Amino acid sequence: MRSGCRLLALLATAALAACGTTSAVHTTRADPIGGAIVPSSEPSDTVPGDTTPPSTDTLDWKQCDDPNAHDPSLECATLQVPLDYSDPTGDTIDMALIKLPASGDRDGAMLFNPGGPGGSGFDFIALGGAGLASTLGVTTLDLIGFDPRGVDRSGGIHCVTDQFQDQHLYIDETPDDAQEQALKDEAHNGFIDGCKQKYGETLRFYSTENTARDMDAIRAAIGDEQITYLGVSYGTYLGAAYATMFPDRVRAMVLDSVVEPKGDTDEQQLGTQLVGFEGAFNHWSTWCEGDAACDFKSPDVGARWDALRQRLDDNPLPAAGGREVNSATMLRATQAALYTETDWPVLAQALNNAEGGNPAGILALADSYNGRSDDGSFNTLFQSYNVIQCASGIASRRPADPEATLATLRAEAPRFAKNLTAADVTNEADTCGKLVGPVEPIDMSYTGSGPIVLVAGTNDPATPIRWATKMLGELGSKARMVTFTGEGHGQLLASTCIANIEGRALSDLTLPKPDSVCEPDPVVPKPDWWDSLPVPEGVSDVVSLPAVYAALGAAPMQVFSEMRTTTLSSDEAVTAYTTALSGAGLQKFDAPSIFPFDDVVQGAYSDGNATLVVLALGPQAFEGDPLQSAKPDVPPNTTVVWLIAVGA
Repeated sequence: MRSGCRLLALLATAALAACGTTSAVHTTRADPIGGAIVPSSEPSDTVPGDTTPPSTDTLDWKQCDDPNAHDPSLECATLQVPLDYSDPTGDTIDMALIKLPASGDRDGAMLFNPGGPGGSGFDFIALGGAGLASTLGVTTLDLIGFDPRGVDRSGGIHCVTDQFQDQHLYIDETPDDAQEQALKDEAHNGFIDGCKQKYGETLRFYSTENTARDMDAIRAAIGDEQITYLGVSYGTYLGAAYATMFPDRVRAMVLDSVVEPKGDTDEQQLGTQLVGFEGAFNHWSTWCEGDAACDFKSPDVGARWDALRQRLDDNPLPAAGGREVNSATMLRATQAALYTETDWPVLAQALNNAEGGNPAGILALADSYNGRSDDGSFNTLFQSYNVIQCASGIASRRPADPEATLATLRAEAPRFAKNLTAADVTNEADTCGKLVGPVEPIDMSYTGSGPIVLVAGTNDPATPIRWATKMLGELGSKARMVTFTGEGHGQLLASTCIANIEGRALSDLTLPKPDSVCEPDPVVPKPDWWDSLPVPEGVSDVVSLPAVYAALGAAPMQVFSEMRTTTLSSDEAVTAYTTALSGAGLQKFDAPSIFPFDDVVQGAYSDGNATLVVLALGPQAFEGDPLQSAKPDVPPNTTVVWLIAVGA
């Protein structure tokens, strides 16, 4: 259920908007029908009576000292909430909050959750809050990110150590001996035992219902009668839970890539994502077979992938730090890349390199998905994921006939269910039974007047469109559904049409027309002036760096850009471009920094018509978490020069 949104794409959007772009950022307010944009003067459903008053915030907001919060306008605070809401004087949790204050007249606050469960809303706003506000046109709202209870800074759950996670991260899918089977059993039982020993009966308090209560505590602390909310993936279930529990306190809501755990039978639920990713794999392989730029191109990409998987199962490849890459690592890397079409070329290059004996790309994709840093430390995503799912009753349930279910799964998802056993398909239910006992998910309903927009993708591998259809029926007349026809999970950055609809609902309280459909944005064409740009001495020809593009969120539907490399430092590279571009009539001007991270230097240039942004990302830029997944794509001691077209 994890979100596929790219954090850094939001940063780029905000800065490019400030540079005066007319093509890369779209803030038009319009109603889409069938992917087309209908003039906003046509009638739409606007919910009257916004009752959000000026804030009487009682939180102690201060300038953030978090390493991910580079924007000086960001503010941070801590809110203490009860661990158990039935015992408000008992143990508490300190919730970490981050805010990008509204500009202009304030219309209230918008809370954000990126999914998981276990994703950090704090990090998303820290890294991309300004871009999110600009993309959606919600600059009159305070954007508030928070780490939900049990996640990272908010009492992050640590049932097992980082060392334990590392040892059991990519267990052999097909144990060949008693030792390998014992390692697999140890991973399952060790997590359960660690959780029970450290948290005991309190595990049940890390539920979605309690997180919804925490959201209302945030609302009360900031002094607003109602809140606006944007949730992605699991964040949609959290939002719907809030709307069910506190219907009159919803100003507006967008639920993007909808999760409805009661939308499937027990048997369906086990196979929903396996079948979804099988379909996404087939789309990826079809793309690769037809695209000359795909590094894993073959008349039968699936067969080539199967052969590499078997090879890594038989003979894992050694990797840096004494690690190894096996078939389980490859499967996880493949799943990670299928969340977003931007990662399709990254997967192809990583697989091709692994065939040649270099598994670094596969390991980077898999580690990024699992929240593992180069130093062997982990965020809490996959520990909190399991606990929150169990405490909320939204984990897969035990099927009545595991063997029959397994046979169905292998038929419908031959690659992703290939090595599952009957024990595997019951383990998740077994885990939850041991951790918290039986829990039922929330029955959704909504009686409020604030608009709710549901967004669902026809090719979403993680959250099928039928879940959104079911939730739409549960939330009533103030909810509308929008269908996205493109690839991937998490549609926020995938379509200008989607961004317009979401922005109108969140900012203007406007529902889209019934049965609205959005198509993916077309690829941005190369500007006429691009090929006349000078290339400074010491800068390479254009290079293919798909992992860098993916980490930066540089989708070709958002901007036209190219990358080059150099052994110059980041400062030297921008200085060289400043000199060369000045000779071509493009003068440097001040612009907000797109990526305010270590060893990243930016230059913005214009001749009054065309505008170009040059970003030089030095070697140290790829050591931090935001870009670490792209490190294997970049040669040592190399600066990547990213050239971005902004104007016409």
